Amino acid sequence: MKMTPPQILVSGFAIIIFIGGFLLSLPYSTHSGLSTPILDALFTATSAVCVTGLVVVDTGTYYNLFGQIVILVLIQVGGLGFMTMATLVALALKKRISLKDRLILQEALNQSSMEGIVRLIKKVITYSLAIQLTAMVIFTVRWSFDMPFSQAMYYGCFHAISFFNNAGFDIFGPISGEFTSLTSYADDPIINLTSMLLIIFGGIGFIVISDMLGFRTRRKLSLHSKVVLSMSGFLIVFGAIVILIFEFTNDKTLGSLDSLGKIWAALFQSVTPRTAGANTLDIAGLRQATQFFLVILMFIGASPGSTGGGIKTTTFTILIGAMIAMIRGKQDVVLFRFRLAQDRIFKALTLTLFAMLLVLSTTMILTTTEDKDFLKILFEVTSAFGTVGLSMGLTPELSDIGKIMIMLMMFLGRLGPVTFAYSLGPRSEKELYRHPEGKITIG
Repeated sequence: MKMTPPQILVSGFAIIIFIGGFLLSLPYSTHSGLSTPILDALFTATSAVCVTGLVVVDTGTYYNLFGQIVILVLIQVGGLGFMTMATLVALALKKRISLKDRLILQEALNQSSMEGIVRLIKKVITYSLAIQLTAMVIFTVRWSFDMPFSQAMYYGCFHAISFFNNAGFDIFGPISGEFTSLTSYADDPIINLTSMLLIIFGGIGFIVISDMLGFRTRRKLSLHSKVVLSMSGFLIVFGAIVILIFEFTNDKTLGSLDSLGKIWAALFQSVTPRTAGANTLDIAGLRQATQFFLVILMFIGASPGSTGGGIKTTTFTILIGAMIAMIRGKQDVVLFRFRLAQDRIFKALTLTLFAMLLVLSTTMILTTTEDKDFLKILFEVTSAFGTVGLSMGLTPELSDIGKIMIMLMMFLGRLGPVTFAYSLGPRSEKELYRHPEGKITIG
């Protein structure tokens, strides 16, 4: 049977998850030398491949060096995409990239055409390695003041890869306690700034990075890059202001920090819902208004062609543009003096509605299987769908059904619900006729 590009993507990610789950279930992967229950191992593998960061066991204290390296490889493959990694191997071996491979890469990178797709892959790999290597050096130098140099180098490598790929995995458990992430560095400017830049670069997408690097010669940005950069910047600044207002007097979060520390922490918590998953504040200690606000940011997520999930910043921008156009009585949605095609608007509406139905239906199911607060469950489900990895502490307490549901949400969030839907069947052919127009009352 001939498989379509979406079907190959879904199958490829599933195979990698099962291989990773098998390796993580082995006794050679844990500090205790005991086998990991297969469901827990598959959960961790799914979280790594889908670059989410939700974990049922603490990565640093539970897994040994072998297990952590397996997780790191899964994060890199999942973040860049297995087809990108396969293309890297093919290019290294000087093999020809077939038309079918280009079609799959086009689907994986969410591109509208195959033109220049191999050049884009080369840029993706180059930029990724350069950014991660730079961040690794900075992390290593900073952490060498807190730990032996060899350990600082390993920590620098692990977290540079994890944060750039928006995975959110951390190994600070043996140092600061299980599931603590970067809470020990809430007011550290070097760790905060480096981590945030990694998350932002990983979340805006490789197309935008390439566009920005070529700005010096072309002197202009594409519409896609303008939308991504403007909306990402707005969400980060607006999010930081909202978090600062809500949490300013909360002794469990910002209240215990000085003025500069409050700003750093608010900015970091605004950046991390771009699907990163690392945190410098205790998420469970946030006020409910802040937690719900983070749910909204996580649902929006990162940008197309990036390592992140969510409905994407471009989709959110199109929805806002359509709403403004409707209120103003305009027929066209115009962004930066460009009119958007109707199919872009329909796709944005379809993706958003599909995502909302997934999140709400999964939340409804988990409120039955898990005896927990509604907001706690909604937060976890949205975090899984947006491949964010932020948690209010529910993940380690999930039932087996709960784990399976969250795994499915991470998988759908990484691939995109529309891609997954396309994989279940061939795309319909263009209709040769149109039905007569009808009218219904709205509002």
